[in-house]
Amino acid sequence: MELDELKILLNQKLETDHLLRSEKDLADLLSQKAQSIYAKIKRSLWFEIISSFIIVIAFGYIGFTSKYQSINIYFSFFTALFIPFILIFFYLLNKTNKINQSNKPIKENMQNLVDLMEEFMKRYFQFTMALIPICFTFSFALGYNEKDPIPAIDHAFEDYNITKGFLIGFTIGYLVALTVGVFYFTKWYLKKLYGNYVQELKKYIAELQEQA
Repeated sequence: MELDELKILLNQKLETDHLLRSEKDLADLLSQKAQSIYAKIKRSLWFEIISSFIIVIAFGYIGFTSKYQSINIYFSFFTALFIPFILIFFYLLNKTNKINQSNKPIKENMQNLVDLMEEFMKRYFQFTMALIPICFTFSFALGYNEKDPIPAIDHAFEDYNITKGFLIGFTIGYLVALTVGVFYFTKWYLKKLYGNYVQELKKYIAELQEQA
């Protein structure tokens, strides 16, 4: 083999080795960054679990101790409603751990976690918005059928001479303001707890695809 041909082969090998090392280095770096994202998502899920436990305890206490039947029913209902939420958060925590510990390629693991969290955020938002009319109708029905008078409400009607028209207008305005407020708050809340991390994972997936 001539000297020139040998130099060409050596240069090609060096270039190939450098490319392989670069791809491996990038994959290792993104793997470390992904581990950090996994930890942050799990931390958010634990925050939701602990918060749900606190809500269940608080709502359960109010539901069992209030002297008004409507309040008993309302808070007892939502106590029962939050228990499945806790189970869902534990399920997501378990799925996140399984994805993190999987032997599949890092890009596939990251994509699986992105798909899982995007579906969760979508359903979370839909359920939260659906609760608004349900809560409003439920509370109105319970309040209307409350047998025991509530002095604070009765005094408010007497002191401020609240008319039926004013009450209807206030109720509609309150419902609209509540819906808008919950809409933007839930968007912000989900983005803060999960959305930002999902976007980071998508960025890492795109970097791996560029190197493929």
